[in-house]
Amino acid sequence: IKLARGCIHARSCMRFPANLHVPTALHVRHGSRMFPELKRGAYSRLTDADLNFFRSIVGEKAVKTEELDHYNEDWLGTVSGFTEVVVCPNSVEQTSALLRHCNDRRLAVVPQGGNTGLVGGSNPVFDEIVLSLERLNNISHLDPFGGVVECQAGVILQTLAETVAEHGYDVPLDLGARGSCQIGGNLATHAGGLRVIRYGQLRGSVLGMRIVLPNGQILDSRSNMRKDNTGYDMKQLFIGSEGTPGVITDVSLLLPQTPNSVNIALFGCNSYEDVVKCYRISRQALGEIVSACEFMDALCMNSVRDNLGLNCPLEERYNFYYLVETSGMDQEHDMEKLERCVERIFDEGCAEDGVLAANKDQARHVMSLRENIAPALKTLGFNYKYDVSLPIKDMYSLVEKTRDKTRTVDGSFSVGYGHLGDNNLHLNVVTPQYSTEALSLIEPFVYEEVCKLRGSVSAEHGMGLKKANYLRYSKDPGIVSMMRTLKQVFDPNGIMNPYKLLPWKE
Repeated sequence: IKLARGCIHARSCMRFPANLHVPTALHVRHGSRMFPELKRGAYSRLTDADLNFFRSIVGEKAVKTEELDHYNEDWLGTVSGFTEVVVCPNSVEQTSALLRHCNDRRLAVVPQGGNTGLVGGSNPVFDEIVLSLERLNNISHLDPFGGVVECQAGVILQTLAETVAEHGYDVPLDLGARGSCQIGGNLATHAGGLRVIRYGQLRGSVLGMRIVLPNGQILDSRSNMRKDNTGYDMKQLFIGSEGTPGVITDVSLLLPQTPNSVNIALFGCNSYEDVVKCYRISRQALGEIVSACEFMDALCMNSVRDNLGLNCPLEERYNFYYLVETSGMDQEHDMEKLERCVERIFDEGCAEDGVLAANKDQARHVMSLRENIAPALKTLGFNYKYDVSLPIKDMYSLVEKTRDKTRTVDGSFSVGYGHLGDNNLHLNVVTPQYSTEALSLIEPFVYEEVCKLRGSVSAEHGMGLKKANYLRYSKDPGIVSMMRTLKQVFDPNGIMNPYKLLPWKE
């Protein structure tokens, strides 16, 4: 359904640099080479005896020693380690035996889910053993009355969503990487995604988990009960811990009902200030049915259009785009509210043009424009990705400041998009290839700006290897010290995902 306000005037939108070089392949940088000052910890080296023990626990085929690039390299193709073995347990008991052996031998371990992270958190830095959870992929139980699912950590998010949908439920998390990411990795990084504004942070939907500590001890708090007021909520320590104190193997997750009515509107705006006005109107007019409020700048939309060939239903090109989604149980009621919202947006002059998806296929296509920004940018060069929380009014000013800061870097450009509903900006700087000059201009500048506004240097991607040394920009020194103490309690030998999350450089 085409929407418009008055005449569409020609305008000068942001364009890619004229000298932009599109690479045919990205140069993968080993984590230890990206950070030459980072030295391998005092861990043991893998032996044939270790390999034989692993095979005795999980079987010959579940111990991989060849064609390991997929496990060594991150999704962006920017960080890589050089593990010699990937071990794939299929039960909590096998996971326990493997970790107990590695702890006794002081062998460093990297737990790995779908390997879709963007901060180098699930890859080895040196020769750490990769503990892949890909075979922990069983959905064990779904309570059709209570709306609770129990599953293993290696279940792919899309598989989980499709399974629970057959019973009238939805997963309270949705990501562009849903076809590859695993629910255990989502929990370990405390992934956010598109619908935090509707369902809240993922930790609020977790009723219980089963966790294996480095010494092999199994902690089991799985439950179908929403209320449990019996002391320390231990599972919360492991959500967002990035596998540094132990490994999540199972989860009990509370599910919302599948909405009967899903509607999406996309608007073209002149300025970021107009986008913020659209968001304010949406929250006021849509109330309980709003499920996503997203924005992207012109360069983001152009990259999706021009590099992935996806069609934007808005014919003209605008400086900014605003997307709002509603989810509810009554199509007539929801559409009536959305139409009133659209009227207010145009009446108050916040948008120049807009479209309202007429069916589910159109809605999926409009949302795909937002979800495919990261893959589109990946085709254009080396991506420096920053996932930060900021006050909504200040979000795009960081993009502009970063663009100005890096203007001397040949062929570079900066873009911004993200989740308005939870103050989450995705700032991306793209250069033709990895550049130490660009990195020195961006870091710590971006983190200093975030700190000034009392934001967070990681809104949903975690800290991983790339951000570990910048934790102090968001955490009080006393909190960082307490985090180290907790890490020491659970993992005294320091074998779990070393060099990640906690600062390794003072």
